[in-house]
This record gives sequence, C-alpha cells and structure tokens, in this order.
Amino acid sequence: MIAFVFQLSGQEKSKEKQNETKVLVTYDKKDLKTLESLEKTGSADYVKDTLVQNQSVQKNEVIVKEKKKEKEKEMDNDRDEEKERNHHFHSGDRFKGHWAGLEFGFNNYVTSQNTLDLPSDIQYMSLNSGISNNFSLNFAQLSLGFTKHIGIVTGLGINWNNYKFDGNYNIQKLPDGTIDSVSPEAKLEKSKLATIYMTLPIILEFQIPVHRHHINVGAGFIGAIKLGSHTKMVFENGGEIKRYSDYSLSLLRYGATARIGYQNFQIYGTYYTTPLFIAGKGPGGYNLYPFEIGFALTFND
Repeated sequence: MIAFVFQLSGQEKSKEKQNETKVLVTYDKKDLKTLESLEKTGSADYVKDTLVQNQSVQKNEVIVKEKKKEKEKEMDNDRDEEKERNHHFHSGDRFKGHWAGLEFGFNNYVTSQNTLDLPSDIQYMSLNSGISNNFSLNFAQLSLGFTKHIGIVTGLGINWNNYKFDGNYNIQKLPDGTIDSVSPEAKLEKSKLATIYMTLPIILEFQIPVHRHHINVGAGFIGAIKLGSHTKMVFENGGEIKRYSDYSLSLLRYGATARIGYQNFQIYGTYYTTPLFIAGKGPGGYNLYPFEIGFALTFND
C-alpha cells in the first residue's frame, strides 16, 4: 500500500503552526472519501496525479524485473542446450551400434534342401542340438551413423562352434580330403567337432526410441576366416582322444545375420551360405550349411 503525506495550508500562510495540517492518504477505497474531502482545498488533483505516477513507476519496475528474469531463463536454457550438444559431440553418442560384447547360442546345420533331416548315409553327422553350442567374443566395433538412430556397425569377433554328435561316431579326413565317419568300439560319452573362426560383420542397424531407451533392429552380411579346428572323443572308461586337422573345412565363409534387442540385450540368428566343408569334400559328398541362434550382451551402452 502506498501512502503519501502532504501539507495543506490556508490561503493566507500564518506564522503560527496552528493552520498547518498533515494528511495521510492511502490508495484504497478510503481514498475516495479523502479525495472528496480535499476537493475543497484544491489538493485532490495533486494527490490523484501523485498516486497514478507512483503506480506507473511501480508497474514499470515489475515489467523490467519480469523481462530480466525471462532473459536470464533463456540464457540458462541456451547454456544447457550447449552443454548437451557438447556432451553428445564428445561422447560420440550420436549413433552406437550393437556388436561388441558376448554371444552364446546353439548351432547346427541344414542340407541344401534346408532341412535338418540328413540323408541316411550320413546319419553319423546327426547332432545333439541341445548341447551343440557356440560362443563368441566380439572385441572390436566401429559405428558409422547416418542419423542418430540409423547407421552401419562393423567390427571383429572370435567365434567358437561345438558340433556335438548324437551317436557313437566322430569324423576323419581321408587321404583324398573327403570326410568320413569314425566308429570306435568303445562306448563314447562325448564326441564333437570344434571350430574357431574370426568374424567380421557389416550390419545396418535401426534404433527405435522407447522411453529414453532403444529397441535395436539390425541385419546384414557376415564373413569369417578359419583359425583352427579339432575333433574330440571322450570315452565312458575315461579315455580321451583329440585330433587337430583342417578337416576340409571352408577356410572362408560368409552369410547373413540379423538381430533384435532392447538396450544391451540382443537375440540374433546367423545363417552361412558357404557350406561347412569344402564343396565336394563333405560327408557323402553333401553340402551342409551351418547356422546359429542365440542371445548377446553388448558393451556399447
């Protein structure tokens, strides 16, 4: 509330202080009565003008303060946006693909007719699907983003495959390079073919934002080069035989891979269009095409 004090005096100024009057005016509903009582003295207009002027000054001060606060808020927002842009630039958060990490899955192979049912003359190649597994360590990754949520991801990985035979069989490489069966007299507890490949993918990945996270969908090409292979037989009597050889396995292989996941968890599938063994050298002369299905935990987020 604004108050004003002014002095009223008669038409003739007296040296005595008896004629001097001080009036306190408050700008509210009571002012109307005060102003009416002052009209007779000619001071009401002065009071009205003074009140209006002071109200205008106060109003201007409020407007200036509000504009100053708005300007400071805009400057704070600009600084926050600049910090966020710098964070994205320096952290490389524009696009990060999903490759580097660990993979675990199950592997098998199909015939050229895309069936798991093997011809009767190569039944020794039948696998125990429940324990034929693969493990991968994808240790290098490069992400090339087209946008924040679309890009190409590539890298390197090491892929271990264990093809565990279902019967009392294993395989051997004949002098002409063809693959044939081995059927030991002793009872086998475990029997497998193990391979190691270095892999290189080229995957187109899409990232769909969901509540500040992402659903990742990717598909592309994958190539691999063989690093080693061996067979292993473990007998029920405790004996064990391990043989290292190339087993006429394809040195280079390539195929298609696809994966879908949420954040760091992925489900993937890979199918190689290159046969497991060199064409014409496989068991019974048949071509067998390996595939993998499993899950992955990536390191990028």
